[in-house]
Amino acid sequence: MPDVRQIAEEIVAREGGFVNDPDDPGGATNHGVTIHTLRRLGIDVNRDKRIDVADVRALTRKQAVEIYLKHYFEGPGIAALPEALQASVFDMYVNAGGNAVKILQRLLSDMGFPCDADGAIGPQTIRAAQMAYEAAPTHLPDAYGIARRNYYYAIADRRPASRKFARRKDGGKGGWIVRAEEFISAKYHLTAAQHAARVAAWG
Repeated sequence: MPDVRQIAEEIVAREGGFVNDPDDPGGATNHGVTIHTLRRLGIDVNRDKRIDVADVRALTRKQAVEIYLKHYFEGPGIAALPEALQASVFDMYVNAGGNAVKILQRLLSDMGFPCDADGAIGPQTIRAAQMAYEAAPTHLPDAYGIARRNYYYAIADRRPASRKFARRKDGGKGGWIVRAEEFISAKYHLTAAQHAARVAAWG
């Protein structure tokens, strides 16, 4: 697995620069860090005693990397998971917070290693993840990536405004799906036809 800092830098590169899309529940975002995150963490980037869109714009790539390492890798305890899962869970945690862990917990339970889907990486989840990895070391990372992909599709099923993140204007795979498949072996990537069939109900 690459160095954790390298993974964080790759996440920043993947997230892109400043965006303030009204259809994005995260609100104003820069390098993947949302205005809600800055407010929750009390990070006043430009030190003007208020945290607003200007702080999001002012956030540097280096600052984003440090936020990810401290609050999205070290804070949740991702290092305690099997190494083969860490990059994908870390990337998903940046994108979906505690839901990244809930996706894993539900997957582990489905695989026969029960743990509560509470979004926290504790002894129960660590033990279940290790047992699942020992039972299926080549399967688990792909299974988690596929579960991520399914999670994104499900969001778009429920929320039409989010569909543009899962399906491009030309009908191809949107950013969410491409992102999930970066952590899935190529043999499990959906074909263009399979993706089209999955989103056909969206009209």
